[in-house]
Amino acid sequence: MAARLQPGSPAPDFALPDARGRTVSLADHRGQRVVVYFYPKASTPGCTTQACDFRDSLARFAADGFAVLGISPDRPEAIARFAEEESLTFPLLSDADHRVAEAYGAWGEKKNYGKTYEGLVRSTVVVGPAGEVELAQYNVRATGHVAKLRRDLGLEG
Repeated sequence: MAARLQPGSPAPDFALPDARGRTVSLADHRGQRVVVYFYPKASTPGCTTQACDFRDSLARFAADGFAVLGISPDRPEAIARFAEEESLTFPLLSDADHRVAEAYGAWGEKKNYGKTYEGLVRSTVVVGPAGEVELAQYNVRATGHVAKLRRDLGLEG
């Protein structure tokens, strides 16, 4: 299991391709608070629920000064389909070799139906304007996560 990030520590920088193949980096958002959330697989029920919750809350996050970035091990083509099917208007990034997920502590041992394997652990890290970790949450639930995150950040609703 990769080491989990702690508040106050520097957030690992990254540069990943988005759904259109353009490179998006954490440094692009310096000076702004950023919600970086890791989801296991595009177009699956839980990941769709979570992505649509972020989509539906995007205007409120933006009004509160936050950008939202979703990261999964899916290839750009898969996240492009997912973004189009669900009308997702925030960047989804491809971490196919899961290096960024590992750096963020979002890659590790998982159990499903009695099997143990390595995979992406649904996680959210909030990065502050100077690049420091403000909040790190691991093994989050897809349903209700966005509302809980907003409460944990002290944001209304």
